[in-house]
Amino acid sequence: MKAWSKQQIRWGLMALATFWMLVVVPLSAAAAPYAAMVMDARSGEVVHSRNADTRLHPASLTKMMTLYVVFEAVENGEIGLDTLVTISTHAASEPPSKLGLRAGQKIRLRYLIRAAAVKSANDAATALGEAIEGSEASFARRMNRTAKAMGMTRTTFKNAHGLTESGHLSTARDMTILGRHVFYDYPEYYNLFSRITADAGGRTVYHTNRKLLRAYRGADGIKTGYTRAAGFNLVASAERGGKRVIATVFGGRSTASRNAKVAELLDLGFNRVPTRVALHRPRPPAYMGKIGDGVPGGYGKKVRLVAAAAVKRSLRPQARMVASDAPVLLAAKDDIEQAVLAAQQEAPALSPVAKPEPETEPQIAQGAAASPSIDSARLPRINPEPRPADLVLASAQEPARDPIQEVVTRVSTSGGRNWGINIGRYPSEYKARKILLQTALNEITTLDGSLRKVVKRPTGFDANFMGMTRETADLACRRLQAKQVTCFMIEPGGGA
Repeated sequence: MKAWSKQQIRWGLMALATFWMLVVVPLSAAAAPYAAMVMDARSGEVVHSRNADTRLHPASLTKMMTLYVVFEAVENGEIGLDTLVTISTHAASEPPSKLGLRAGQKIRLRYLIRAAAVKSANDAATALGEAIEGSEASFARRMNRTAKAMGMTRTTFKNAHGLTESGHLSTARDMTILGRHVFYDYPEYYNLFSRITADAGGRTVYHTNRKLLRAYRGADGIKTGYTRAAGFNLVASAERGGKRVIATVFGGRSTASRNAKVAELLDLGFNRVPTRVALHRPRPPAYMGKIGDGVPGGYGKKVRLVAAAAVKRSLRPQARMVASDAPVLLAAKDDIEQAVLAAQQEAPALSPVAKPEPETEPQIAQGAAASPSIDSARLPRINPEPRPADLVLASAQEPARDPIQEVVTRVSTSGGRNWGINIGRYPSEYKARKILLQTALNEITTLDGSLRKVVKRPTGFDANFMGMTRETADLACRRLQAKQVTCFMIEPGGGA
């Protein structure tokens, strides 16, 4: 018998692989039932549906809920993005797609998030579940509690990755609802789902949905999924001309045909939804975290202010003496007054500090109206000296001025002050700057000395405070989260 050459063996393997991809995979996926839904993300109105309530295998669409729960845990102080997670034998043994984690390896939580969101790594998803709840089974129960609170009535999760398991089922409607919650509830993390590549701890991973993200104008997420039982699944979101549409497909026959169908559904959505519609954000589900010894349904870590430290009196400061030749710097009056007024209006809702007790001094209790009654003898009297008789007035012609010098300020990175915090993304630069000013006024204790910075993004303007130490940034975020203000830390040179 004649031995085959290496070239012949190579051609045979290529032919077998081609046969598998073109014949076997499509035939196996053809058995998976087809379901679809299109929704106007702004209002939640369903534009199109087919078999939308049929319970099917979601495959890796499951990871949307895994990541949602992780975002929730990070925002409520259960765990940090830089927490080192030890990989268990169970997580390391998950089948592909995977990051290739080893049992006993330690890796930061942020890298596991990127691997699960971008590469759809099963080992990373399992490690995330174990890091949050101790075991994958406990994490799946928390996923189910969160799904129920969202209104996902026909979904049951059995694991964190989405590999086929008896009873692990969902619907096109429920996954569309979940995709909408991911976008609106955690917009600061949503950019993960549009990254073509990402650093997952020294290893670059590539997005499983990069073909659609590159080919369809306005597409920016969300998640793919494939198993033989499920077929080719996808929840996709796109924005065009102020419209945002979410389309979901279960049971595609191949990556190409699934992407083509999703593009068709997105086009249908953009053609049918109105240009102007009232925005109705979905209500975030109740927090399903833990307190104490693991009792579910509790609340995250909160910063509590000691009652004894609450402000009791606010005395009127005396007038500040200013030298006659000192320059007076004035801010834009209208902007400052509006920001201060807004901060004063929001203060009762944001700050847990007790209300000040009534003042005992009559002139202070009466507020601004009592200010004329202040004893003028207590104030310093400054009488200007008479002008010299031989003073010569300046010429009407302006003297030559020095060239204008531009003063450049930058955040100091000395002493580790290269961290920052993000307090949200806003539709306009004006709105972002206004929120920054209000937040600085309400949280001056920890934000004093930081730099307010607005960063333009494709989907809006990020409101950031920069030039902070890691400890100060962490403290500021915890205090703001205790006041129900969205906040996450920005590490040196990067984001989440």
